[in-house]
Amino acid sequence: LGYRQWVFIGAPLTPNQLNGGSAAFPEYHHVYVNPDAYAVYRATGTFPDGTVVAKELLLLQKGDHADGSKNAASGRGFFAGDYNGLDVMVKDSSRFAETNGWGFFNFGHHQPPYLPAATPQAEKDCAGCHRAVEKTDMLFKQFYPLLR
Repeated sequence: LGYRQWVFIGAPLTPNQLNGGSAAFPEYHHVYVNPDAYAVYRATGTFPDGTVVAKELLLLQKGDHADGSKNAASGRGFFAGDYNGLDVMVKDSSRFAETNGWGFFNFGHHQPPYLPAATPQAEKDCAGCHRAVEKTDMLFKQFYPLLR
């Protein structure tokens, strides 16, 4: 999948075990930005129209401990398992004016293959949470060192 060749900006993790057994996204979030948009962002501090942010979800490997962590040669921790979903943000100020210029798409929360196409999600499904970071262009930049 082409987006895996884009600029990798980070991999936040919000496991169920640290969120009362029910995290909104209990997987790793491998997040990528298309290279041209990232170059503009680095030069200007703003993502241009045409920016695409892909968030691929990866399950955690089965843990050895109650908190979901696993023992490994490198130490005890959390480790990525199988792919389990794809969400995409597309910046188009005209088309998505009501959601601060971003469209949100869900290509399935399941193992690949993902859906070949998706329609924009209702504001309550994605943009509602992203409104919390409206001042940082609807992106949770605090979690991505390349964007800080």
